[in-house]
Parts: sequence; C-alpha cells; structure tokens
Amino acid sequence: MRVLHHHPLYGASRTVRLLLAERRLVHLPKLESPWDRHEDFLTLNPSGDVPVLVTEDGDVLCGTMVIAEYLEETEPDDSGRLIWGTAAERAEIRRLTDWFERKFVVEVGAPLLNERYLKRVTARGHPSSEVMRAAMTNLHIHLDYIDWLAEQGNWLAGKAMSLADLSAAAHLSVTDYFGDIDWDRHPEAKLWYAKIKSRPSFRDLLEDVVAGLAPSPHYANLDF
Repeated sequence: MRVLHHHPLYGASRTVRLLLAERRLVHLPKLESPWDRHEDFLTLNPSGDVPVLVTEDGDVLCGTMVIAEYLEETEPDDSGRLIWGTAAERAEIRRLTDWFERKFVVEVGAPLLNERYLKRVTARGHPSSEVMRAAMTNLHIHLDYIDWLAEQGNWLAGKAMSLADLSAAAHLSVTDYFGDIDWDRHPEAKLWYAKIKSRPSFRDLLEDVVAGLAPSPHYANLDF
C-alpha cells in the first residue's frame, strides 16, 4: 500500500492528501515531525520536508509537484486529471500551483506556522507579533488575488477544478485552522473555498485536530 509521510499543519501535505482523495487512491498516512529530523525519515528525503509518498512499488516521491506529476503520468484518466487542457492551460495550472506551494508558503504559511505552532512545540521562544502582522498583511494580498481569480470563472485556473484549486485550498485551510482569515473581507474567495471545502475529499482535513491546538470554531463548518 502507498504510504504518505505528512504533517497535518503543513499545507503541502494537505495538498497531496486532497490529491490522493480526489483520485480515490488508498494510502496509509504516517505522521512526521519534520523539525525532529529523524534519521529514518531523512533516509527517505534528505531535505527533511513533507510530504513524501512511497508508492506500492517502493518508489519514493518527495514534494507536492513531484507527487502530482507522477500521478498524472501513471494513473488512468478516469481517476481524474488535475493538470488538464492545452499546453497553455497546463502551464497556467502549474504556475498557480507553484504560487501557493512556494510564494504563499514563504509570505504567509511558513511565518504563521512558525509563530503559532512550531515555536511552541520546539520551545524556540515566543511568537513575534511583528512577523505575524507582516504575514497577515500578505495573507490579504493573496486573498485579493484569489478573489480576482474566482471572479474570472468557476475555478482558479478556469473551466474546471485543477491542482491549483487543491493547492490554494490546502494552504488556506491551515491558516483557517488558526482562525486567521476574515472571510467577510473576501466574498469571492469565500464562495470558492466553501465550494471546495464541501467536496468529499476535504472531509479528512476538516477532521484534523492537532494536540494542544484546537481549530477555530468555524473550521469544520461547511457554511462558515
């Protein structure tokens, strides 16, 4: 059976969990704490990052895009293409996915995760209000962009749901877990997120509860 090494508060892990659920691919989840840098996990992925997917054949796939591209190439079409369309459309899906997997993480996801969670579990000092303010400012800039993208069509990359939607929703779901999103300021993003949040693939994420850190009251509410 496939094994997914992940952490529930790492957005990239959530992207792959959604991807596997959308494709209805059964897997065994294995919780990792990347900051501990265990030797067994570093043997799988020397970078020490999650997610890592070990296939049924023993292939080790590290990182969101590596896993997504592998599944696009190896799984049958009827399991649901998430990088679809013409070459230009596929390029746009990849661009937007990269936006959330890298730019959003650097400007929003990683700073908030570090201040709200990692400093607590690693005893690395107190949260920085300055860092969190900067991340929150960046968060609204990203949500403004999602508002604009959502206004252009049903989904972020166009006519159908794609990997870009899963990536954006996965990373936002961590921020929403912390209760950091004022959805009323971003009505188009809210409608889009409610739509993807209601999909069966999202149920597992909405059941996540991290020890010592309860989710925001509305986190699992499909109607906010």
